[in-house]
Amino acid sequence: MDENKFVAISQQSMPALYRMAYSIVGNRTDAEDAVQQALLNAWKARASARDGLEMAWLMRIVINECYTLLRRRRRCQPSELIEVAEPPPEDSGLYDAIHSLPENLRTPFLLKYMEGMREAEVASAMKLSISSVKNRLFRARKQLRKVLSEEVEL
Repeated sequence: MDENKFVAISQQSMPALYRMAYSIVGNRTDAEDAVQQALLNAWKARASARDGLEMAWLMRIVINECYTLLRRRRRCQPSELIEVAEPPPEDSGLYDAIHSLPENLRTPFLLKYMEGMREAEVASAMKLSISSVKNRLFRARKQLRKVLSEEVEL
Protein backbone atom coordinates (compact mmCIF):
# COMPACT_ATOMS: atom_id res chain seq x y z
CA MET A 1 0.00 0.00 0.00
CA ASP A 2 1.45 3.37 -0.94
CA GLU A 3 1.75 6.26 1.49
CA ASN A 4 -1.18 8.31 0.16
CA LYS A 5 -3.57 5.36 0.25
CA PHE A 6 -2.48 4.51 3.81
CA VAL A 7 -3.11 8.08 4.97
CA ALA A 8 -6.52 8.20 3.30
CA ILE A 9 -7.66 4.85 4.71
CA SER A 10 -6.34 5.57 8.20
CA GLN A 11 -8.06 8.98 8.32
CA GLN A 12 -11.32 7.52 7.04
CA SER A 13 -11.29 4.63 9.52
CA MET A 14 -10.05 6.59 12.57
CA PRO A 15 -13.48 6.84 14.29
CA ALA A 16 -14.12 3.11 13.84
CA LEU A 17 -10.64 2.20 15.07
CA TYR A 18 -11.09 4.39 18.13
CA ARG A 19 -14.54 2.94 18.91
CA MET A 20 -13.16 -0.59 18.73
CA ALA A 21 -10.19 0.28 20.91
CA TYR A 22 -12.45 1.99 23.45
CA SER A 23 -14.74 -1.04 23.58
CA ILE A 24 -11.78 -3.28 24.43
CA VAL A 25 -9.72 -1.16 26.83
CA GLY A 26 -12.56 0.76 28.44
CA ASN A 27 -11.16 4.26 28.74
CA ARG A 28 -10.46 7.15 26.41
CA THR A 29 -6.75 7.70 26.98
CA ASP A 30 -5.80 4.03 26.61
CA ALA A 31 -7.93 3.78 23.46
CA GLU A 32 -6.18 6.81 21.96
CA ASP A 33 -2.78 5.35 22.86
CA ALA A 34 -3.68 1.97 21.36
CA VAL A 35 -4.88 3.51 18.10
CA GLN A 36 -1.81 5.72 17.77
CA GLN A 37 0.56 2.81 18.43
CA ALA A 38 -1.41 0.59 16.04
CA LEU A 39 -1.20 3.19 13.28
CA LEU A 40 2.54 3.49 13.83
CA ASN A 41 2.88 -0.31 13.59
CA ALA A 42 0.64 -0.36 10.50
CA TRP A 43 2.69 2.38 8.85
CA LYS A 44 5.84 0.31 9.29
CA ALA A 45 4.15 -2.79 7.84
CA ARG A 46 1.97 -1.10 5.19
CA ALA A 47 3.56 -3.13 2.41
CA SER A 48 1.98 -6.31 3.82
CA ALA A 49 -1.62 -5.02 3.53
CA ARG A 50 -3.76 -6.83 0.97
CA ASP A 51 -5.85 -4.85 -1.48
CA GLY A 52 -9.51 -4.65 -0.50
CA LEU A 53 -8.92 -5.71 3.10
CA GLU A 54 -7.11 -2.66 4.40
CA MET A 55 -9.81 -1.81 6.97
CA ALA A 56 -9.81 -5.35 8.36
CA TRP A 57 -6.01 -5.28 8.44
CA LEU A 58 -5.97 -2.00 10.39
CA MET A 59 -8.69 -3.25 12.75
CA ARG A 60 -6.67 -6.41 13.48
CA ILE A 61 -3.62 -4.32 14.34
CA VAL A 62 -5.71 -2.12 16.68
CA ILE A 63 -7.22 -5.19 18.38
CA ASN A 64 -3.76 -6.71 18.88
CA GLU A 65 -2.44 -3.44 20.30
CA CYS A 66 -5.38 -3.23 22.71
CA TYR A 67 -4.69 -6.72 23.99
CA THR A 68 -1.01 -5.85 24.39
CA LEU A 69 -1.97 -2.75 26.36
CA LEU A 70 -4.29 -4.82 28.59
CA ARG A 71 -1.53 -7.36 29.26
CA ARG A 72 0.80 -4.53 30.28
CA ARG A 73 -1.92 -3.07 32.49
CA ARG A 74 -2.34 -6.41 34.33
CA ARG A 75 1.35 -6.37 35.20
CA CYS A 76 0.95 -3.02 36.98
CA GLN A 77 0.22 -2.87 40.66
CA PRO A 78 -3.43 -1.98 41.37
CA SER A 79 -2.37 1.19 43.16
CA GLU A 80 -0.69 2.37 39.95
CA LEU A 81 -3.91 2.25 37.95
CA ILE A 82 -6.04 5.34 37.90
CA GLU A 83 -9.28 4.92 36.00
CA VAL A 84 -10.87 7.93 34.37
CA ALA A 85 -14.64 7.77 34.41
CA GLU A 86 -16.19 7.97 30.96
CA PRO A 87 -19.68 9.34 30.48
CA PRO A 88 -22.11 6.59 29.48
CA PRO A 89 -23.73 6.85 26.05
CA GLU A 90 -27.36 7.90 25.75
CA ASP A 91 -28.73 4.35 25.69
CA SER A 92 -26.66 2.95 28.54
CA GLY A 93 -28.92 -0.13 28.84
CA LEU A 94 -27.91 -1.31 25.39
CA TYR A 95 -24.33 -0.21 26.03
CA ASP A 96 -24.21 -2.21 29.26
CA ALA A 97 -25.78 -5.23 27.58
CA ILE A 98 -23.22 -5.18 24.77
CA HIS A 99 -20.35 -4.80 27.21
CA SER A 100 -21.66 -7.67 29.31
CA LEU A 101 -20.95 -10.00 26.39
CA PRO A 102 -17.76 -12.06 26.64
CA GLU A 103 -14.90 -10.60 24.61
CA ASN A 104 -15.05 -13.36 21.98
CA LEU A 105 -18.69 -12.42 21.23
CA ARG A 106 -18.47 -8.66 21.78
CA THR A 107 -15.66 -7.98 19.30
CA PRO A 108 -17.29 -9.55 16.22
CA PHE A 109 -20.64 -8.01 17.21
CA LEU A 110 -19.15 -4.52 17.39
CA LEU A 111 -17.23 -4.96 14.15
CA LYS A 112 -20.30 -6.20 12.27
CA TYR A 113 -23.10 -4.08 13.66
CA MET A 114 -21.42 -0.95 14.95
CA GLU A 115 -18.65 -0.58 12.38
CA GLY A 116 -20.58 -2.04 9.44
CA MET A 117 -17.93 -4.53 8.40
CA ARG A 118 -18.92 -7.53 6.29
CA GLU A 119 -18.59 -10.98 7.86
CA ALA A 120 -15.60 -11.75 5.63
CA GLU A 121 -13.86 -8.58 6.85
CA VAL A 122 -14.63 -9.47 10.47
CA ALA A 123 -13.22 -12.95 9.87
CA SER A 124 -10.07 -11.48 8.38
CA ALA A 125 -9.68 -8.95 11.21
CA MET A 126 -10.15 -11.59 13.89
CA LYS A 127 -8.25 -14.37 12.08
CA LEU A 128 -11.30 -16.65 12.19
CA SER A 129 -13.28 -18.56 9.61
CA ILE A 130 -16.47 -16.97 8.30
CA SER A 131 -18.52 -19.76 9.87
CA SER A 132 -16.95 -19.02 13.27
CA VAL A 133 -17.83 -15.35 12.89
CA LYS A 134 -21.41 -16.21 11.96
CA ASN A 135 -21.65 -18.54 14.95
CA ARG A 136 -20.32 -15.89 17.33
CA LEU A 137 -22.69 -13.28 15.92
CA PHE A 138 -25.62 -15.65 16.39
CA ARG A 139 -24.62 -16.37 20.00
CA ALA A 140 -24.07 -12.66 20.71
CA ARG A 141 -27.51 -11.73 19.36
CA LYS A 142 -29.11 -14.56 21.33
CA GLN A 143 -27.39 -13.50 24.56
CA LEU A 144 -28.26 -9.82 23.99
CA ARG A 145 -31.88 -10.73 23.30
CA LYS A 146 -31.98 -12.59 26.61
CA VAL A 147 -30.32 -9.80 28.61
CA LEU A 148 -32.46 -7.06 27.08
CA SER A 149 -35.72 -9.00 27.50
CA GLU A 150 -34.90 -9.55 31.19
CA GLU A 151 -34.28 -5.81 31.53
CA VAL A 152 -37.68 -5.02 30.00
CA GLU A 153 -39.44 -7.42 32.40
CA LEU A 154 -38.01 -5.59 35.41
